[in-house]
Amino acid sequence: MLFGFSRHGFQRYVQRQLHAHYSATVICSENRPRPGKFISIEGIEGAGKSTQLQFIADYIRSHGKQVVVTREPGGTTLGEEIREVLLKPTEQAMAEDTELLLMFAARAEHIQQVILPALKRGDWVVSDRFVDATFAYQGGGRGINEKRIELLADWTLQGCNTDVTFLFDLPVALGQTRVEQRQQQKDRFEQEKQVFFERVRNCYLARAEAEPKRIKRIDASQNIEAIQQQLKHQLAPLLDTTP
Repeated sequence: MLFGFSRHGFQRYVQRQLHAHYSATVICSENRPRPGKFISIEGIEGAGKSTQLQFIADYIRSHGKQVVVTREPGGTTLGEEIREVLLKPTEQAMAEDTELLLMFAARAEHIQQVILPALKRGDWVVSDRFVDATFAYQGGGRGINEKRIELLADWTLQGCNTDVTFLFDLPVALGQTRVEQRQQQKDRFEQEKQVFFERVRNCYLARAEAEPKRIKRIDASQNIEAIQQQLKHQLAPLLDTTP
């Protein structure tokens, strides 16, 4: 007996749970249309994501869409608690596997509690980071094997990936300069060395090259107005408008 189940009974229980989970997330499948759209924004520290996040949401709203703005790690009560653990600087380094699993724990809650319900309603979701960040930071930055990340991503996402991801790209040195200009206490990731962010950026660019239809590179070294013109151009096909 296992948790009050016979061996076969437990297997049937697990199968039912997996089927229910699949049914709940099938709306995110790439092979099925969904009423809402899912957009994420990515980039290294100092890329200006936060500045443009609200612009993207407001631009989509101006075309008559309901928009949910969220972030990772975070987006839910539990996710925000995990975010605090992940970002808070500590004297003792966090184990890489711990960091990876916490990211996906927060993401699983985020998908079930925020992203899926919004998409089912027909809302658009704009998230400050999603799974590409894990491949870039924990994969590229930390050096965790990509296959291990893919296993967790397949289990957690169940096909729920973005319609488009905007990669705000700029040289690492410029991003680091912008972070310094904020004159704020750095979080645990912002405290990493430049070589770490070089690896992160290279991973982002490799993913953009591998998935050009989904991941759109935005030249984040330009001024705010020029960046917004790039975004309008990339959003037009999703909104079926002319920028």
